[in-house]
Formats: sequence, structure tokens, C-alpha cells
Amino acid sequence: MVTLTSTSKLQAVLARIDRAARQCGRNPAGISLLAISKTWSAGDVRALAAAGQRAFGESYLQESLDKMAALRDLTLEWHFIGSVQSNKTRQIAAHFDWLHSLDRLPVAERLAEQRSSSQPPLSVCLQVNLSGEASKGGVSPSDVPPLAQAVAALPGLRLRGLMTIPAPSSDFETQRQPFRRMHELWLQLQADGLAVDTLSMGMSQDLEAAIAEGATLVRVGTAIFGERYSK
Repeated sequence: MVTLTSTSKLQAVLARIDRAARQCGRNPAGISLLAISKTWSAGDVRALAAAGQRAFGESYLQESLDKMAALRDLTLEWHFIGSVQSNKTRQIAAHFDWLHSLDRLPVAERLAEQRSSSQPPLSVCLQVNLSGEASKGGVSPSDVPPLAQAVAALPGLRLRGLMTIPAPSSDFETQRQPFRRMHELWLQLQADGLAVDTLSMGMSQDLEAAIAEGATLVRVGTAIFGERYSK
């Protein structure tokens, strides 16, 4: 269960974001925090919501749907950050506000078809696999522009930008390199006429490097909630 200590950790992360932004001459208001709540309970989410956090990231579909039902009295923003299987698209389209891990056009087409016209468009980010690691999802950098154009043309979806999970490193300058490449890809999409506004990159261990390279949204779990339970 999240404790008062964990809500103070939320404030500490917000302070890190503020400090990192100011150190590189950015406005902290331009950087959002997504609290990664996968494997944590609805009660844990409620405690963080009481401390002011509104956006939460989930990877496990049934677990997240159960939390949404338990927290329906709260106004929260739900982000799906896990891999998307075709048999999950209908539920994701129906229940989530954001998807950060889109990397295939057929999945995008299913989501667009299944998103109700009575709902706002589903905000989506393309997941980019910068290192080519087979263990990670994501589209290669060279395939980002054509996929982005195709997704942006679909009804029911709103292409917001790009997401990545780079290989871990403890060295600040090494951390910055993949984030710099992501920023370049993002600027290329803008130059191509796409209204992208989101760079979803940076986590507990490297959010400062991501912010230095233009992150607009950081995804933080461990630094807020602690070590996750095994799933």
C-alpha cells in the first residue's frame, strides 16, 4: 500500500522535474508526469490521486480495468503503456485516454475502428526501438515517418508523438544520446506537417537526461511507488 512516504516521493519527483527543466532553460509547466501504477492497487492509485496526481500508466489490461471500475468516482487520465495484442484493442479503445506503445498500422486501424465516435480521439504515441533490441517493441527510426503519416490520417485517433525505452545506462551523457535522437525524429515529424506535441521518454533513473533533450512527458514508477511486486 502506498504510504505518506510515497506521496512525499511524488513531491520529490515533481521537484526533480522542476529542477531538471530549469537547469536546461525549459519551463517546468511543459513537462507532464505519468505515474506508472502497474501492479499497484486501486488504493495505491487513490492515495496518489489525493496528493494531486491525475495521469496513471498501466500495462496489464484486466488489472487496469479493475482499477478503473474501483476508481470511477475520480477524474483520472489512463495511459496504456504495454504491448498491444490484437485481441486487446477493443478494450483499450473503449477505456483508455492514451496509448504509448503503438508500433503497427494494423493495430492502429483496429483501434480507430473500435474507438466510439462519442469519445474523444484516442491519443497515441509511436513506440520507437532505437537500439533494435529484439526484447523490446517499437518501430525502427527509419519507419517512423511513414507510420506516423498513416496513423495521423486515421479517424478516432490523435497522433501525439513518440515514445521510447532506451537501454539503461548510469552515465548522464550516454543517457542523453538516444533521447537526442528521439527529439530529432520528433522535429522531423513536425517539419513534415504533423501536429505532434509529445515526447514520452525518461523514467525514474534517467528523467533528467530526457528532459535535457526535450521530453514533454516522463514515465515514473519506482521513484514514486517503490519496487514493483512481481506479476
